[in-house]
Amino acid sequence: MGGTAVVVGGGIGGLAAALGLRRIGWEVRVVERAAVLADAGAGISLHANGLRALDAVGVGQEVRAAARPQYTGGTRTPDGRWLSRMDGRLLERELGSPIVGIPRAVLHRLLRSALPAECLLVGATVRTLDLSDPDRVGVPVGDGVLDADLVVAADGVHSRLRGLLFPDHPGAVYGGSTVLRAVTEDPVEVRTDFELTWGAGAEFGHIGFTDGRAEWHAVLNAPAGVRHTDPLGMLRGRFGGWHEPIPTLLAATRPEAVLHHDIHELVTPLPSFAAGRVALLGDAAHAMTPHLGQGACQALEDAATLAAALAGEPTVGAALTRYDAERRPRAQSVARAARQAGRMGQQLSHPLALAVRNTGLRLAPSRATMRAILRHADWTPPSLV
Repeated sequence: MGGTAVVVGGGIGGLAAALGLRRIGWEVRVVERAAVLADAGAGISLHANGLRALDAVGVGQEVRAAARPQYTGGTRTPDGRWLSRMDGRLLERELGSPIVGIPRAVLHRLLRSALPAECLLVGATVRTLDLSDPDRVGVPVGDGVLDADLVVAADGVHSRLRGLLFPDHPGAVYGGSTVLRAVTEDPVEVRTDFELTWGAGAEFGHIGFTDGRAEWHAVLNAPAGVRHTDPLGMLRGRFGGWHEPIPTLLAATRPEAVLHHDIHELVTPLPSFAAGRVALLGDAAHAMTPHLGQGACQALEDAATLAAALAGEPTVGAALTRYDAERRPRAQSVARAARQAGRMGQQLSHPLALAVRNTGLRLAPSRATMRAILRHADWTPPSLV
């Protein structure tokens, strides 16, 4: 089965979906509302499941070549004591790949460069869909209408198309945490590939990149909408007494490089990831908190699974039924686990609760920590042929 698809949203999930659809012989247009694809963003960790999905859509080798494997690191307290260690070699033995770190800008460029330029339509907003014909979907764009056999709604956490398809759904809600992040201007000396540090209602983490620079993020309990006139200065005050390399990472960052976003999630699960000839994908379908590092990986799983379903089923309707059945239980389970991880990790603030958690982590065998990662990362994509 082949056809014509319109992917609404040119982020990681949308671009991967376009690659998967083209790989099974579909014609694809990606509509992105940003007028210029500026490759903004900080960094991202990709687990084995995300890398396997990238293999399925045809760009896994290129992404691996541009990423830094995360063999060393773990979780610490603000004074530098280790709570748990990460064994990247064990993950590599179990899954064929460690977790890897890559700048979001590089990942975006690799995905986009694998698509013909004529597939991308930028600076265009899709505000509605024409669903009057059960066999086709009209996608109004500018002064015209794109005619499609399938629409992929990959338009993010505050998805306009999700609201159109499920008007009674409450949508994404604020999860209680806000995140500030950046990439250092120049290479920095970090002794581990990846770290998280947990304080009271706060987390600071870093990811090393192949060029010696590092991404850092700070997640804080805060009311929604709070912003700072000097974000970097605020962070230096908040984390200045924490262990190295945290002060060094902040000192190596330009103030204008700091990004600040509140974290929203779909607490109320969607009843379906498909409606008619529209498939929801990524944050539009299952926006989750970042506490497991699985948000992008789940979007990549969506992309590979959607392409496989369309390749293997005789009709779009049958393919979307299969896509929903395969993706919704898993993605919503991971979202619940991410929410729980945040409550027991970064969001925890009571001193007694912190002490109990930290003691439990120190006493837990390293294999138990690895099992928690393996539970979500051990996923194999369905065949696209």
